[in-house]
Amino acid sequence: MSGFKNFLARGVLSLVNAGSKMQGLQMRLTADEVKDGMEHFETYGLTSNPHPGAEALAAFLNGDRSHGVVICVSDRRFRLQGLKSGEVALYTDEGDYLHFKRDRVIEVSTLTLKVKAETAVEFDTPVIRTTGRIESAGDQIAAGVSTSLHVHEGSDKKPVPEG
Repeated sequence: MSGFKNFLARGVLSLVNAGSKMQGLQMRLTADEVKDGMEHFETYGLTSNPHPGAEALAAFLNGDRSHGVVICVSDRRFRLQGLKSGEVALYTDEGDYLHFKRDRVIEVSTLTLKVKAETAVEFDTPVIRTTGRIESAGDQIAAGVSTSLHVHEGSDKKPVPEG
């Protein structure tokens, strides 16, 4: 029974080594039990660098406290609250979030959103709305008409060819 008693432990994160292939954590499990280099098993495709003070659940196979693994890290200080049943969100301590809401709505909140695409960004939508300016370093084509090369009658503006 003592092996089962030592199988799971709740603890508080002290340090993170995010530079290794399997993230290593230093955990304070009890007042006098500190474990260094505990492997943090993260879900495939998701990774994070949690802050000290985050809470974690550690597992010790066969109750052997000499080598444990961290199977879950959570931080109630920054967790998004009030999600509806079935909703999913990614969030940071700075308040950024990606929230998959009900009715197939995705909400993104951040200070600056950068998208890097090697070939193109495509939108298949009937309407794009903005409350701010749209800036571009290049030409815009609207309904097949170039905004750089198109000149209205009576305008003294000469078309500037690209290239």
